[in-house]
Amino acid sequence: MQTHALKLVVVITESALETLLVKDILALGAHGYTVADVRGGGRRGVRDGAWEGDRNIRIEVICHDTVADAIAEHVLQRYALNYSTTVFVSDIGVLRPEKF
Repeated sequence: MQTHALKLVVVITESALETLLVKDILALGAHGYTVADVRGGGRRGVRDGAWEGDRNIRIEVICHDTVADAIAEHVLQRYALNYSTTVFVSDIGVLRPEKF
């Protein structure tokens, strides 16, 4: 099986940012994204989603490295200082690169 190298950008942040982040991610060149509601705990406490202001989302984007760099840098500069935000980028292999 042949795979094609791309990047996976994952942003875990407060659900209130979903609309803004999706708009930004698409404007930065991503062709699509996946959003899921998530729960967890860390340095800033536990986010269990018990009330609207306590919900987190996980946004995943598969893209080329230049788009991944742009998204990660944008999220760090614009959101990470004021919102509970985690960003990571991984190397992945996809089977149908024309989708991305």
